[in-house]
Amino acid sequence: MNQLKVIFAGTPEFARVALGALVASGVVPAVVLTQPDRPAGRGKRLTPSAVNEFAAERGITVMQPTSLHDDAVVADLAAHDPDIIIVVAYGLILPQSVLDIPTAGCLNVHASLLPRWRGAAPVQAAILAGDAQTGISLMSMSSGLDCGPTYVSETLSIGEHETAGELHDRLAASGGELLVTHLADIVGGRIPAVEQDESLATYAAKIRTEDAAIDWQRPAAELERLVRAFNPTPGAYFMLDDLRIKCWRARHIAAVDEAPGTLVAADRNGIIVACGDGALNIESLQRAGKRPVTAAEFSAQMDLVGRRL
Repeated sequence: MNQLKVIFAGTPEFARVALGALVASGVVPAVVLTQPDRPAGRGKRLTPSAVNEFAAERGITVMQPTSLHDDAVVADLAAHDPDIIIVVAYGLILPQSVLDIPTAGCLNVHASLLPRWRGAAPVQAAILAGDAQTGISLMSMSSGLDCGPTYVSETLSIGEHETAGELHDRLAASGGELLVTHLADIVGGRIPAVEQDESLATYAAKIRTEDAAIDWQRPAAELERLVRAFNPTPGAYFMLDDLRIKCWRARHIAAVDEAPGTLVAADRNGIIVACGDGALNIESLQRAGKRPVTAAEFSAQMDLVGRRL
């Protein structure tokens, strides 16, 4: 595989893991595409992506176009005469002019068992839906959204209490391993691509902050999954008077005889809130601008019992 000519396109940590596995296997991309630097942190300083940092440290050429609908950018990519373009959580749509560049096409490493959970947030969607399994799919890219034929996939079980962050890390490692294991055979045409069953397709939309708001009218089991799905970002939250409180760890428990949103108990074992069905036992939470604390620490700071959320 050392002579393989590759362009890699990716942006966040999930993509960096795949790029790291690729480089460790001896395949160094001719160029890496990644999103432009974005403001980050309290100072909102322009910060390079995880992929950008990794590539720059290794002297790999980095391109950061704001769009791929630019003839000059397309010409630059074509000049590398790649065998394949590998795309992992890049964040920009590849137009047909780019899809047509590599001789073996464009390969996407996607964090779901396609056709389930196409789109931007498959890890969170799988947890929210209560799926028992998810995985990684290697897909031949087409002009549609994650609808190209798939080469191989790997299934991972989702832990009962696993957060999106924890699942993300396992999927990232699996994606890098799957990519390195099968890349040469995919480029060589030794693995057939199988069309997806459109009747089974589901869509994982991009996450908005308001999606993480806790509605106490919902069943506690759903809210537990919501807390897991939005840990670490954007963080499930509820309002306590005018304070936004993020909830990082919670478990659903049996029903209590209180109206949804009632703070039933608050002690070292958790903060219990009545829900539409059952109750949610919050174990870790955080006030804006403060560090995450245990339920015991939080309840020692505020008088909670009997209040309504």
